[in-house]
Amino acid sequence: MRSMSQPDESSYLDSVRGQVPLYDALQDAAVAAVPFEPSRVLELGIGTGETASRLLARFPDANVTGLDSDPDMLFKAREIVDEVSLARMEDPLPDGPWDLILSVLSVHRLTDEQKQTLFRRVREQSKALVIGDFVSLGDDRGETRVEGEAYPDTAEDLAAWCDGKIVWSEDDLVVIVAEYRR
Repeated sequence: MRSMSQPDESSYLDSVRGQVPLYDALQDAAVAAVPFEPSRVLELGIGTGETASRLLARFPDANVTGLDSDPDMLFKAREIVDEVSLARMEDPLPDGPWDLILSVLSVHRLTDEQKQTLFRRVREQSKALVIGDFVSLGDDRGETRVEGEAYPDTAEDLAAWCDGKIVWSEDDLVVIVAEYRR
């Protein structure tokens, strides 16, 4: 019997899809944007493991490590990936190097300074970064439909901060890819 604290994946996904009608398109675009077949992947904000599941469907030999600050989410993600850790994106990254660092619908929770610090750490430890997230549009800078604390930036700012390029956008969602020489 499922514990009351463990997330019910179908109701969680229904809730997310209610908030983000283009959720599946964003997930598909983020996984499609992975620029090469990765061996070691670090997913920041793994949640219930939806992105990792899609990534592993495309790259079944990838070894995915997931980080999240919500222990209930990690419980579900553990069914999809072998290694998960309770950690915040502001914490030091697990030992790299990583082929790919991936984050979908998580980076908007960081302040500008926290994002820039994270991207510096990512550049030092990975060959590539893929971000799929909310962005602010024009005059609505800093506003988002996301509940709770959120600090969305323009897609152009995010891309510049991580030395990446915008490869997909729809409404207030974007996918950015950055490749680093290692």
